[in-house]
Amino acid sequence: MSTEVKFEIGHVLFVDIVGFSKLLINEQSELVRELNDIVRSTEQVRAAEAEGKLTQLPTGDGMALVFRNSVEAAAQCAQEIARARKSHPVLRLRMGIHSGPVNVVVDVNERANVAGAGINVAQRVMDCGDAGHILFSKRAADDLIQYREWQPHLHELGQCEVKHGARIDIVNFYTDEIGNPEPPQKFEGRKERGVFVSPWPKTILATGALLVLLALGLFFFFHRSSPTESQAAPKGARAAANDKSIAVLPFVDLSQAHDQEYFCDGISEELLDALAKIEGLRVVARTSSFSFKGKNADVGEIAQKLNVGNVLEGSLRREGNRIRITAQLIGAGNGSHLWSETYERELQGVFAVQDEITRAIVDALKIKLAIAPAAQPQRDTEAHDLYLQGLYFSNKSTEEGLRKSLDFFQRSLEKDPNSARAWAGIAKVWTWLADAYVKPMDAYPAMKAAALKAVALDDREPEAHIYLSEARRVLDWDMVGADAELRRALQLDPNSATAHLFLALNFALEGRPTESVAHIRASEKADPLSPIISNFAGVGYLSLGHVDEAIAEGKRTLQLDPNYIYESPILAGAYREKGMYDEAIALFKKAQEMTGAPQPGLAITYARIGRQSEARQILEDLKQIAATKYIAKEEIAAVYVALGEKDEAFKWLDGACQDHGGAIHAIAISPVFRALHSDPRFADILRRIGLEPEKVLDRQSHL
Repeated sequence: MSTEVKFEIGHVLFVDIVGFSKLLINEQSELVRELNDIVRSTEQVRAAEAEGKLTQLPTGDGMALVFRNSVEAAAQCAQEIARARKSHPVLRLRMGIHSGPVNVVVDVNERANVAGAGINVAQRVMDCGDAGHILFSKRAADDLIQYREWQPHLHELGQCEVKHGARIDIVNFYTDEIGNPEPPQKFEGRKERGVFVSPWPKTILATGALLVLLALGLFFFFHRSSPTESQAAPKGARAAANDKSIAVLPFVDLSQAHDQEYFCDGISEELLDALAKIEGLRVVARTSSFSFKGKNADVGEIAQKLNVGNVLEGSLRREGNRIRITAQLIGAGNGSHLWSETYERELQGVFAVQDEITRAIVDALKIKLAIAPAAQPQRDTEAHDLYLQGLYFSNKSTEEGLRKSLDFFQRSLEKDPNSARAWAGIAKVWTWLADAYVKPMDAYPAMKAAALKAVALDDREPEAHIYLSEARRVLDWDMVGADAELRRALQLDPNSATAHLFLALNFALEGRPTESVAHIRASEKADPLSPIISNFAGVGYLSLGHVDEAIAEGKRTLQLDPNYIYESPILAGAYREKGMYDEAIALFKKAQEMTGAPQPGLAITYARIGRQSEARQILEDLKQIAATKYIAKEEIAAVYVALGEKDEAFKWLDGACQDHGGAIHAIAISPVFRALHSDPRFADILRRIGLEPEKVLDRQSHL
């Protein structure tokens, strides 16, 4: 009998009857019947079965429901089961939900069976709970948190130790009606951490003003926020994709312990980087391609949203020093498999496998492509593994994750001190730590030193030039040098959305609006589903006086991610410049409620409409914060500008220059500071930070 095996992401709801083994056989049978009746009656099960998106697996004392449509379907099903169980008081249940890879085995009669790590982890999640608990793995909760109605009911518990000494981050779901609000026995003695929130750094959330977002949005460009399932493509993204474009999806971890996510992500990123350097091939950036991680989207949908002609996907299984990598290249037009291959090697052979996959893709598209990439040099296996772990944590937004990344990169350098990529990784991490978690002058010098080391070791490392450009701009106030480094990065990697984005900022600062907009659009094309880029595009349009475009872009950011907290002040700033003060105030208040931090943009808006006392109260709150920890002083200066107190504004701007914060250059193009343009002191500050006042102010005067 022939069978077909498909690897995909399943959203698994594991249900267990508590105390089952202590029951008599007839009692067990009755409770299993009651549970089956409840499950069959749920709306989510009926809908998923009708669509062929559900597999039900009996487990003796419960069942596993594998939804292949969305994690929300699994979560809603758990809600329905919990409500229905109230009519069956003897039936005590606990449930666990996890999204992960599953193997769907379809036999000749089209009957499906499902196995894999996704189901195993869901059972481990469930095992962490007691009667009444509905528990989620943090991975599943990360996907669910994008839906606003779930947010108040998800509560972090921390890590739970499961079989074989592994640990899983657990989130508890409960409402006033269903679920169990008490921590499980396995968490006895530990209090819940509180409402679960999307993993964005709290310090960044607190800096909601237009100016800081202009720069910090750049730094957090790569961070994986949770995009919606109805992603909106940027302007022009629905044009027909061509066969010289590709998206590299994150490889699926099929290892038994399911502990190789960092390795899978690393393989995907290295393939992406190698392909991005091929002349004539457009490669979608990591942020957009990785936004489909854990999503049950087909290739056609992915290709349409990313505007690409080809999609590379694959899986990886690692056992000790043996790896098995399966990769396939799919043509998006008709879903045809252009190429596929499976590799089984020792771990040290992973570099050769990456080269083989890259060359196979080039060969599959050889009619259109002229050159193939050069083979990568052999690397130290242990150093490479540490590097991949550093790369994985460098894409986190928390201070803990970023400092873990630094540790792994440094340990990698102990094994291979001449790794330009590891030095570039260190530069990247220091860039993201700066302003948000570390004072600028405690971070940027370390960033510059690492970037210089990377460039000295390998001048062809694009990211090293990107972060060296930031060092030139922030530390040296050398805009010419900064532009040169970014051009070098784009020469090495024309697909670099980061380089395009930074150049867009620099050109806006230099009074070159046409080129600025061109690079904003290039960055959106390279990374079409990034809310950070969409957000920054809105900032760019606003700085150029294109208020309607800024509002439209702010709304698109909401389509990309309704929970994207950085966008509120940007969209609110655009509303304010449009004179839509009520809408601006509502958005600023929303940001203030979500972050618990005073919003400078709200103070500026209040000052504009004559509510001086409210503006001054926020100003005092900001100054109180600034007395104990770093806060960008230009934020406070902006409020003083709105209040008409220019001398105080210049006092705080002087302090901002001394701090060398990443956002200081934004004062040149922010609408808030236009009131200072006629004061000679403002031109002096622009010269001080490396800008040419004549070019900047002349352009701004026409807005």
